[in-house]
Amino acid sequence: ALNDYKPILALESTIIAQGMPYPHNLEFAQQAESICRDQGAVPATIAFINGEVCVGLEKDQIELIARDPSVKKISRRELGLALSEKWNGAVTVSATMHIALSAGIRIFSTGGIGGVHRSAEDTFDISEDLTALGSIPMVVVSAGAKAILDIGRTLEYLETLGVVVVGYKTSEFPAFYFRHSGFHGIHQVDSAKHIARMYRNHTRCGLHSALLVANPVSKKDEIPARDIEGIIAAACTSAQEKNISGKKLTPYLLAEIVRATGGHSLETNRALALNNVGLGAKISREVHK
Repeated sequence: ALNDYKPILALESTIIAQGMPYPHNLEFAQQAESICRDQGAVPATIAFINGEVCVGLEKDQIELIARDPSVKKISRRELGLALSEKWNGAVTVSATMHIALSAGIRIFSTGGIGGVHRSAEDTFDISEDLTALGSIPMVVVSAGAKAILDIGRTLEYLETLGVVVVGYKTSEFPAFYFRHSGFHGIHQVDSAKHIARMYRNHTRCGLHSALLVANPVSKKDEIPARDIEGIIAAACTSAQEKNISGKKLTPYLLAEIVRATGGHSLETNRALALNNVGLGAKISREVHK
């Protein structure tokens, strides 16, 4: 696809390996690639297979990432480790961005970015996703930041790092499971063509940060904040009591929320991620033009 100058959309793999249980994760991965192709772009799901970087996975490789519980979660700082130790691994937002841009791919869709965790003033738990967004000039489409995070502090940190944040058909930053975080004032964009033009001018200015497109979950798929905020708070408390931290924290919190919502949050996660794939493929087409 690169040799033929086709529009390509990068897709991460931690949402497959650590974000959803099997077989829901495999069904999601297959549907995401199908939606991408239907929108006229080539999907490039990225992962490590036997210590090799794979940009664009075959069906059996996607199934390995989905089924094998030993698949590791690999961030950008661990890329050299994964190569050296010949890991099978799913890559986070930060690692996906680094690999994708190295391969010549500039558009990336994910579910929600990592950010500043709640109680970060005590734990200093801040996702490497943010520093990647501050240093890698790509378009990243997400449904805002994961609702388990401190949204306000995440937005402040994005500003500090020089990340341009725009809202797709909204001026309010979305919060993953729900559309309304209460944080208004981001710049609104209303079309993929508008985003592509903005990205071209962003890079023409010599800026090396990402353009983060916040794409709210659809109204029919969202879980209102009043229905899930208590569940998120309880999951965070449970994680603290069990001393769960680092890269194990986000998968634990998401799994606890799935359990407490009876699977509703899993369906919302899937819907918002697929929605982001559709928009990302459209942006890829426009940037390609």
